[in-house]
Amino acid sequence: QLLVFDDKENLVKQIQYPACKTTLRDTKDQHRIQTSIMPTREEVLAKAEEYIPATVRMISGCRDEQTSADVSNVASFKLPDPAGRAGGACTSSLLQILYADHKKPEVDLSFQETLLAMRKVLSAKGFSQIPQLSSSRPLDINQTFDLVPPEHVSGTRRAVVVAINYVGQQGELRGCHNDALNMIEYIKDVHGFPEENITVLMDDGQHTEPTRDNILAAYRKVVRDSEPGDVVFTHYSGHGGKLRDQDGDEKDGYDETLVPVDYASSGQIRDDDLFKYLVAPMAAGVVMTCLMDCCHSGTVLDLPFEFVADGEQTEMHVKPDFDPQTLINLFQAFQTFSNGECSPETLMEQAQMLKGCNIL
Repeated sequence: QLLVFDDKENLVKQIQYPACKTTLRDTKDQHRIQTSIMPTREEVLAKAEEYIPATVRMISGCRDEQTSADVSNVASFKLPDPAGRAGGACTSSLLQILYADHKKPEVDLSFQETLLAMRKVLSAKGFSQIPQLSSSRPLDINQTFDLVPPEHVSGTRRAVVVAINYVGQQGELRGCHNDALNMIEYIKDVHGFPEENITVLMDDGQHTEPTRDNILAAYRKVVRDSEPGDVVFTHYSGHGGKLRDQDGDEKDGYDETLVPVDYASSGQIRDDDLFKYLVAPMAAGVVMTCLMDCCHSGTVLDLPFEFVADGEQTEMHVKPDFDPQTLINLFQAFQTFSNGECSPETLMEQAQMLKGCNIL
């Protein structure tokens, strides 16, 4: 709760609002604002288990404030290069560690070792990106890196791979198609994903166009098809962006976005959309790993736990500003709206109530 006092220490307002443990001074009104302690790790986990049923893990190429990079020479990362062109820095560094020369490492690496090795490779190549791992559950980062956990080996494996070079557009990239082809070979060869279960969206004239509608449709389909015990992998390689937040759920005032090939006419895909169509509806008992090789990707899936490969963090923590209640309210509003149980006006009223609240 938030307690607001006047300059004579009289309580003038009491607001229910989870926030960080601190004392603030409003210099204009000279009101002292005291806030309660953040939700505990156990409280965040309980809410995550309730509102994010699946185990969702995301590897991102950089923090929200950082930009990703296009690697001009894939060969320098010792990668298979199907198209003979460039590759993304995040994907290339990950595959150099886990699939160099089309071979799995002789010694299994943990999640922590994998991300720290990625950071070392990126740094050696002159990139300042800091990879990070986020999750819907507090993952033991010392466990072996694997897209298919041992308890899910008998489940169906599905993947959605999105690669956008923005051919013929301003800001055209060179590496994203390579990212997709390299990653597809890796998940088929090392993790046993059958080719018929891999959905590919690529602006190469041969695959399904990675438009906004097609990307979201692919995510909705993999959600519909997945059952407890199954494994899902998604890979996005393309531009990432930031748009001004519309519902007050971002500390920095901006939503993180994916940029579809038709963004100019159809708009970008906000992190709120990804949560609504991919993260929240995925069935309990499914393990989904997402690799986001794009700019501003640190919190694009709005997951509560994170490990940042900066050499200082040794375990996964709750994200500092995570407040599950506001996210729950918005999710419930969308859910009741989709079921026809509330009007658009009620939905907007719910969103207005979240103004000024910090989720991430």
